[in-house]
This record gives sequence, structure tokens and C-alpha cells, in this order.
Amino acid sequence: MTRSSLGTWKVRTIVGHMFPLLVALSLIVLVAGLRLESADEFLAEFALLAVMVPTMVGLGGNLGAILSSRLSTRFHLGTTELDPRDRVLWANVLAILALALTLFTVLAVSTYALGFVIGSKLGLGTLLFISLVSGMSVAVIAIVFSFLTTYLSYRAGIDPDDTTIPIVTNLVDVFGMIIFLSVSLAVLD
Repeated sequence: MTRSSLGTWKVRTIVGHMFPLLVALSLIVLVAGLRLESADEFLAEFALLAVMVPTMVGLGGNLGAILSSRLSTRFHLGTTELDPRDRVLWANVLAILALALTLFTVLAVSTYALGFVIGSKLGLGTLLFISLVSGMSVAVIAIVFSFLTTYLSYRAGIDPDDTTIPIVTNLVDVFGMIIFLSVSLAVLD
């Protein structure tokens, strides 16, 4: 496959690239679901954390999707080669980290407010620590996977628009959930 095929909109090409990828990603997410099920007792004890899980992994995947989309666009426009001296790339990374810091702080405060209403024993400091450590770790993973998948897709002659968002969102969801549970267990056990 050549780079000239990057702009191809052929169903056969897109399905040929996406079907095996989506099958593999489905298996990875299935394994992560089993991990989540093994934390059932812990999440039952700290039900407020169970509320945070989908938001935590969703935000991480969304951050990765934002960066992947921006990187993919820059590749299509020919305005990047992923040079470490590229100030626009660093500006995008810093924007993702700032957005993550803001969103995961809001997640912790919102969860605390919900917990206050329902009488949860988890304090704001604990929720902030869990949310920020987990969230910023997930943001870094999202950044790494965004760069890797965009670059490798482009180098392989596969349109990054077809591959990056499914790969990044699924892998960040998996790692995000594992990191969140690990941090939560370390803090509360």
C-alpha cells in the first residue's frame, strides 16, 4: 500500500483494515471487562467509585481521540513529521494535559458532591487524588498511543482516520480502567 492510497475511500480497503482491528480490539476490551468484574466487591463497597469508572475511561478515550484527530489532520495536510522540535505538537500535548487536569478535577468534585448528597464516606481529598493520579496517567497514555498509532498508520500507508480513534479509545479505555482500579485499591485498601 502506498501513501497515495491514504485518501482512498474504497469500502474494501476500509473494511480490510478495520475488520481485523476491531475484532482484536473487541477481545482486548473483553479481557478488560473481566478485570472490571473481578473488582466487583471493591466497587460494591465504594459504590461512588463505580460511578467514576465510565466517566474516567470515557474522558481518557476522548482526550486520545482529540489528539489523534489533530495529528491525523496534520499528516494529511503535510504539516508535520512528528519532529520533537515542532512547537505545535508540544502545544497540542500541553493542551491535552491541561484539559485532562481540568476535567479530572471536575470529575472528582462532581463525584464528591454526589457522594455528599447520598452520604458517602469518601472525602474530597481522596477523590481528587484518585481522579487526578488516574486521570493524568490516562492522559499520558492517551498521548503516547495517539502519537504511536497515528505515526504507525501513516507509515504503513493506512489512513490514520480509519485506525487511530478505534485503537486509541479502546486501549485507553482498557488501561484507564486498570489504572483507575489500581490507584483506587492502593489508596483505599
